[in-house]
Amino acid sequence: MNILTIAWMALPFLAGFTIFIIPQLDRSLATFTAVASAVFAVKVFLMESPLALQLLDSAGVTLFIDQVSGYFILTNALVTAAVIFYCWETEKTAFFYAQMIVLHGSLNAAFICTDFMSLYVALEVSGIAASLLVSYSRSDRSIWVALRYLFVSNIAMLFYLVGAVLVYKAHHSFSFEGLRGAPPEALALIFMALLTKAGIFVSGLWLPLTHSESETPVSALLSGIVVKAGAYPLVRCALILEEVSPIVRIFGVGTAILGVSYALFEKDTKRLLAFSTVSQLGWIISAPEVAGFYTLTHGLVKSSLFLIAGNLPSRDFKTLQTNPMNTALWVPLGLASLSISGFPLMAGFEAKMLTLQHLLSWQSIPMNLAAVGTVMCFGKFMFLPHGNTEPKQPMRMGFWLAIGLLLGGLVFANAVHYQLYTVANILKAIGIVVVGAVIYLAIIQRWVLNLPRKFEEFEHLTGVMSLIAVLLFWLAWRGH
Repeated sequence: MNILTIAWMALPFLAGFTIFIIPQLDRSLATFTAVASAVFAVKVFLMESPLALQLLDSAGVTLFIDQVSGYFILTNALVTAAVIFYCWETEKTAFFYAQMIVLHGSLNAAFICTDFMSLYVALEVSGIAASLLVSYSRSDRSIWVALRYLFVSNIAMLFYLVGAVLVYKAHHSFSFEGLRGAPPEALALIFMALLTKAGIFVSGLWLPLTHSESETPVSALLSGIVVKAGAYPLVRCALILEEVSPIVRIFGVGTAILGVSYALFEKDTKRLLAFSTVSQLGWIISAPEVAGFYTLTHGLVKSSLFLIAGNLPSRDFKTLQTNPMNTALWVPLGLASLSISGFPLMAGFEAKMLTLQHLLSWQSIPMNLAAVGTVMCFGKFMFLPHGNTEPKQPMRMGFWLAIGLLLGGLVFANAVHYQLYTVANILKAIGIVVVGAVIYLAIIQRWVLNLPRKFEEFEHLTGVMSLIAVLLFWLAWRGH
């Protein structure tokens, strides 16, 4: 398994460089790499015990693979494969596929790291690859958004490096376990960077503009899997260190509420989906023990929603409410919206119920409110008019293959935790959906509120990082 793991890690980078040399193989190599990751993830689930690797003892480079890693890797594989199918009939160049596969490989590496230096390398490579994909169209707007993303990411990772050095100074190791006994400022700096990379709480207000202004397949990648690279180490640290878990959970609840609050009043489809991603990241880290399964379900549903949103007649909800969309497009949109809302028969139901069962008592009320808020947000999609109208553009076979893979994955994953289908859970889930839908139709649908975008401006994003670092320092100091 050790040799297989190293070969699997190297494959995406070899495939990416090969695509540059032989561009005719771009789609084939990209597909093969995604399939290989899916097969590897399945093998991880079949392992009897977790796998730990020490590559460089002196530098403390360690890898750890268990079922939590498996869920993140499987999500990466399925989302990447769906985006490849979506782009198959388009004129995307070999450069696009090469960067996508390099991004895929760096994310895989991030999902098995348990030391801060190898994680730093993986996050930096993924950040560069993601920014190149964001700027792929080469328009002035896309280049600015990509540079903004890169600047915010690099500033955050500079703080991260300082924190990693403090951990090494305390224990002569970069291991995640080094946070135990390290000075509070080490945790503050590292976690502030990870919160920013993941798009969590106010540190993640860079995310809506970046995800909404990117091309449709890039948005699907960013929201479906890229932001999970920042969330994974938070989850892993919470699982390793009991004293860190409360801090992670606090930010989970805060970002779940914050994202929903912004998404409720969004008039743009892609911005609503982006703010929903912020909220759903809160769900992922609010219950670290079951974060892997929630990551899988969210990655599948959010990627499908972004791919569908890119083919709607308009991004403006007012226009969509007066111009019916094609029913063939509304059906998968409705199914995906029901899944993320936690409705039974889709994997989103199991993810929601599993997470709610693993919350601490103080988390229950705000997270149940966030669940109702999610239904209210996606009521904007579920109650859109539809009919036998012509779609915005002809639906390519690649689009249906991508949507089929993602929604099919949600149906298949619905069998993983079938024991959650109890009468009490089903009634609770249906109750949450009904309450959210009623509030949306009675109040939110008629309520117009323009939330300020001031905090999304570049000059404020860096200031917010400092404030979050201070908050984290206080939390870490209290824990000590």
